[in-house]
Amino acid sequence: GAITFEGKDLSKITADQRVANGIVQVPEGRQVFKDLSVQDNLLLGAYTRGRSPEVMDDLERMYTKFPILRQKRHNLAGELSGGQQQMLAMGRALMAKPRLLLMDEPSMGLAPLIIEEIFNIVKELKEEGITIFLVEQNASQALALADRGYVLETGKVVIEGTGRELLSNEKVREAYLGM
Repeated sequence: GAITFEGKDLSKITADQRVANGIVQVPEGRQVFKDLSVQDNLLLGAYTRGRSPEVMDDLERMYTKFPILRQKRHNLAGELSGGQQQMLAMGRALMAKPRLLLMDEPSMGLAPLIIEEIFNIVKELKEEGITIFLVEQNASQALALADRGYVLETGKVVIEGTGRELLSNEKVREAYLGM
């Protein structure tokens, strides 16, 4: 098979070129740079963009979207709670101005209130027009947001449809949603 984005074969370009083309990942387990400040982590997200006034405007936008990061901007990222680190990982990714945002298990290991906050942010990003490829075990919340959903078993797509269709599919409800 092949992986293409906007007609470009992604196997033929480097990771930094993928980011420059608008593909950015929020990795599973957050993977923030623990020994750098919150602000430096955010600025690293804009690495391919340089230090233009536009980047500084986007930094301010991240502080507006994630107010706790403004409060803790001089703290080391390793000092943040899990939920705050997830917000930092999301903010860092958004600093790259993605057109396709890959999110791997953003709710993993987080408290229910923080999960709700993370999914509200994902909903806002969707409304802003960012395409989001979300891998998430919290199927009911993910499908409630999804335009399209795919259920994988041992690496194969076994069911697909709109988020709404999958939420109402009896097999999906029994096997994956515990209903």
